Order: sequence, then structure tokens, then C-alpha cells
Amino acid sequence: MLKGTRIVEIEALGPAPFAGMLFADLGADVIVVHRKQAPMPGVPERSLLDRGKRSIALDLKDAADAAVLMRLIATADGLIEGFRPGVMERLGLGPDVCLVANKRLVYGRMTGWGQDGPLARTAGHDMNYIGVSGALWYGSLPGEVPMAPPTLVGDIGGGALYLVVGMLAAMMNAGASGKGTVVDAAIVDGSAHMMNLLMSLAQSGGLAAERGNSLLDGPHWCRVYRASDGGFISVQCIEPKFYALFLDRLGLAADPQFANQFDRGLWPELGNRLAAIFAARPRDEWVKLFEGSDACVGPVLGPREAAQHPHMAARGTWLTVDGTLQAAEAPRFSARARCSPAGSPARGEHDAEIRACLAES
Repeated sequence: MLKGTRIVEIEALGPAPFAGMLFADLGADVIVVHRKQAPMPGVPERSLLDRGKRSIALDLKDAADAAVLMRLIATADGLIEGFRPGVMERLGLGPDVCLVANKRLVYGRMTGWGQDGPLARTAGHDMNYIGVSGALWYGSLPGEVPMAPPTLVGDIGGGALYLVVGMLAAMMNAGASGKGTVVDAAIVDGSAHMMNLLMSLAQSGGLAAERGNSLLDGPHWCRVYRASDGGFISVQCIEPKFYALFLDRLGLAADPQFANQFDRGLWPELGNRLAAIFAARPRDEWVKLFEGSDACVGPVLGPREAAQHPHMAARGTWLTVDGTLQAAEAPRFSARARCSPAGSPARGEHDAEIRACLAES
């Protein structure tokens, strides 16, 4: 879908390379500018986040290498950088310089706190950003410490995906106006924006300030239960017709307490009762009991087990490429055949190829 689009990505951590991977999955020519030295601690030599990209290794503090980057930027539709505010400017590669070299450039900036504000130049990580934005608040059962799946809500949801959406919108605008722009994608902004679905529930009384009293974070019919074998079962039968099916499968349809689905005063007690019920049998027995129903009950699977689930396997959602388990591209398009992700390049693998192209342009 993005064939003919070129993105230059400056090597960074987390959400920035994820955004570059998504552009590559969508068909863009993504050229990642790797450091010449070994990868940063915790980053593999060939990260799956670099799949489908081309690699050139440059020292951005070296004038000759910086000049190569500027020539590359002049050919690009978009640039991705994930440093703290001011770093690219100190390297002489800030938006003002790059937009002179390429007036149509979309300059994508990926940070946790944003380009301005009291915390802009302060260190932080996923949990810090979503803690401040409000997105972590409802991430646990009442009385428990808030916790969200690592990276998904902040780095990826509120960060990388908002950067990609913003850059795509800006590139569409550049195509029409001929003018590029800077995209300030801050995880605190994106994760706060993601809260608007929950905030819409507040308009009808479905979202309480206190955890455990809202439609999606307190009810016995909206949580995860532990089975006897240590496995987990997810239950989220929100609509009354689905809740009725849930009770019927459990033999609780005639129980007067369970009949009062939206009685907040009963939620803690009924949650405890269901916890005891689910703890009496292993996970897969519960899966079999609810199989084929609309009771909105299912297993909680780790990635490797998820890859073997019949539905996930049928859709080919999880793949193993070069010995690494990874998720296939998403979303899917009727006009584009699906294919396995391309491999990840070695650091600087395409140096000669990219430099040759620049020499010809």
C-alpha cells in the first residue's frame, strides 16, 4: 500500500523502530540509519523490528556521514527520530535544517513526554508515561496495584501507532500542499487520547473515579479468573444476552444474586464466588464448556501457545521467521496478497547499495 514511499529512520529504542517496522510492513522503503558500533544493550544484532528495512551505518557526529544522511533525507517522504528534545538539533539535523533540504518532508518525532512541557527533557519509560496520562489508572482489580501489559498501552498504542497515523496524515497533506511538517508524537498524549472510549462511558455513569466501580473494571463478569491448573480464563460478557448465556453454561441461571448483573454492591461477592467456581477445574475444561457459545469466555494464552490456537493458526497471525516467533503484518488488504515478513538486515548491510543510489540521484 505504501510502495514508492521512503522513510528514513534514525536508530532508537522501542516505539520508533516499531513505527518503522509498521511502515515497512505496509510496503514503504524504510532505510534505518544504524550506529556504526554494536547495538544498544538489550537490542539483538538483527532485531525483528528491523524486518523488511534496509540498513546503512553512519556516525551522525561525523561531518561526512551527516552529509550522506542529509542527501538521503532529501529523497525521503518521512523521517523518524526517537531522541529526547534537542538531540537532533545539537547534531545539526533538526527540523529547520531538514525541511530546508526537503520542503515536503514529514519529520516524525517520537518521545514519551513530547517536545515541550515541564517533563519534556526528563527520562521516563512506558509505565511512567501512562501513569501520568491517566491510562494506567484502571489497569487492575480493586485494591491491587495498577499494572498494564508491558509496552502495549504506552510505547506501542499511545506512541508508535500515533506517530504512524500522524505521519500518514501529514504525508497526505504534503502531497496536496507540497509542504512538509513536524509530527510531535508523545506517548502521554496518545495514551491519554486512547482513554476517550472509557471517558465516553462517564457520560452515562459507566465510569467511576474509584477503581472497581466502573462497567469495565469492577464487575464479576468483566475480569480474569485462575483455573485449578494455574491457567487463566477471561470473562467479559457485558451485554445482558451474553451474560445470560454465561450463567446458563455455569448452571447459575436460576441464582437470584447473579440475576442482578448491574448491582455494583454485589460485584465483589459475586466475583469471589466465580473465583471459587473457576478454581475448581482446569483451564481447558472451561474452554471446552464455553466452546461455540457467545458467552464471551476464553483462555488467556502466552504468545507461543497463541500461535497454536486454531483461530490464530487459521489466520496465520503468528509466524516464525529466521527462528524468531513474531506476529504477521496487520491490518490486511483485499488488494494486496499477504506474504511472510522479510528478514532483518545486518548493521550497514545496504551501505554500498544506498550510497550508489544517492550518487546517481
